[in-house]
Amino acid sequence: MKKRSLALLLVLVMSMSMALSACGGSKKDSSKESGTDKTGTTTEATTLSVILGPEPDTIDPNLNSAADAGMMIEHAFGGLTKLESDAITYGPGDAESWEISEDGLTYTFHLRDGLKWSDGSPLTANDYVYSWNRLVNPDTAADYSYLCDIIEGYDEAKLNVVATDDKTLTVTLKAMCPYFLELVAFTTFYPVKQDVIESAGESWTLDPATYVGNGPYKLKEWAHDSYVLMEKNENYWDAANVKSQEIKFVLMSDPSSQLAAYESGEVSFIDDIPTSEIAAQKEQADFHMDNQLSVAYVQYNTQNEYLSNPLLRKALTLAVDRTYICEQIGQAGQQPTSAFVPTGLSDADPTQDFRTVGGEYYNATDYEGNVELAKQALEEAGYPNGEGLPTFNYLTNEGGTNVDIAEALQDMWSKIGVNVNIDVQEWNTMLVSRKDGQFDITRGGWGADYNDPITFLDMYITGGGNNDPQWSNKDYDALIKKAKTTSDSAERMQYMHDAEDIIMGEWVLCPLFNTVDLYKISDKLQGVYVSKLGHKHFQYATVTE
Repeated sequence: MKKRSLALLLVLVMSMSMALSACGGSKKDSSKESGTDKTGTTTEATTLSVILGPEPDTIDPNLNSAADAGMMIEHAFGGLTKLESDAITYGPGDAESWEISEDGLTYTFHLRDGLKWSDGSPLTANDYVYSWNRLVNPDTAADYSYLCDIIEGYDEAKLNVVATDDKTLTVTLKAMCPYFLELVAFTTFYPVKQDVIESAGESWTLDPATYVGNGPYKLKEWAHDSYVLMEKNENYWDAANVKSQEIKFVLMSDPSSQLAAYESGEVSFIDDIPTSEIAAQKEQADFHMDNQLSVAYVQYNTQNEYLSNPLLRKALTLAVDRTYICEQIGQAGQQPTSAFVPTGLSDADPTQDFRTVGGEYYNATDYEGNVELAKQALEEAGYPNGEGLPTFNYLTNEGGTNVDIAEALQDMWSKIGVNVNIDVQEWNTMLVSRKDGQFDITRGGWGADYNDPITFLDMYITGGGNNDPQWSNKDYDALIKKAKTTSDSAERMQYMHDAEDIIMGEWVLCPLFNTVDLYKISDKLQGVYVSKLGHKHFQYATVTE
């Protein structure tokens, strides 16, 4: 998922991530809401204040592809399965149980009794049928529609997903999918309410009256560019265990401002740390650095007259000093990489790492040697010392280390004779520019949406909603299709290794580093859990005195 900064979505990331999220609420200045219970006793409901990033582009589960907005959505909606509080395993969500056919192709989900939307109306299996088919409807133009290509009927935009009754959902796959129970816990597969969307149209997410979900919280107020306030959803199936009455998602992008908000007590959790503060923060007990299943990289617009040449892309990729970026800019233990799929994902043999088996594509730390190879590639491309090339546009967004990295790349590329201008845009503006191909070179960050290498590789199929470079390769598409339609795990992994060989062999991407998740959490905030994917969950969190 796309990460908002290269510190990581991303990501976000979302990051990616791709920076991701932050949460808080202390007695000193957390939002309080007074009330009186039936006995006349005065009570107070504490609001957790949370920073996930700036104003989200969308909080429509079917349309979102940003990590920070995704975490906001996770608190207003839920799926058939959900991440358990150990932040590792997946268990029952809307579905209390399920069966998998002997051939692994048919999943039958049994929904809980009495499921309701936040407006009190019944939630049924038909809501999932509608939502998933909305996702693959070409008119919806969902970036993540390709995630459904493992389900029968995807090619016809009519999924083989059937509600045999109000509580039973049957899904038929094209081939065994080892990560399917994780996939249906992902925000893209959350249900949305048909009558609300059909009556309110595209603005349904903007109004608390129409933003109807099925998760632990519901929208109460949205002060754009300031905060999103959610209150406990009394109709949520697990409402008895949801702790805080309200969560306030403070909308803020600048990491220095986030740190100031944390230090003042306005929030008690932040997920984006200013680079200049990392060294000092490492000494603090409330500061955390977690490895992520995420990678920061650069993307080239393959439709550009010059950048359509793989040799030019090779030159730019090899001219990057990744060690400098990690040690001098990142400063948080990021690891230089020369591959797209990051460390941490299993291969066919679960004791082996996909990255270890696949290896590296060049020496990510041999800057001097790589620069010489870059100069050779530039000459082979027909542009010795950059002669004949225009000045390229490098698109990035504000926040995190993004601008610092852009300036470092600008300097590194100038040393082989390639000049770039830096275009810094607000996050949502950059998302649109990037998706529309309005760039020459742009930053990228992606974090795993589930624990499988395909979560990275299927992004770049021809016409995919997250294929920002607008790259197309029929052999690559065929390998991804084979990986998704074979039930042999060894074959499946080999197809993915072969696919990564193609995308790296054509130098479509310039991997920079495997990312690290940085966040601060107050000792007053208890019960937050962080998943291996970097997502933060606050529905069971409390603020202690």
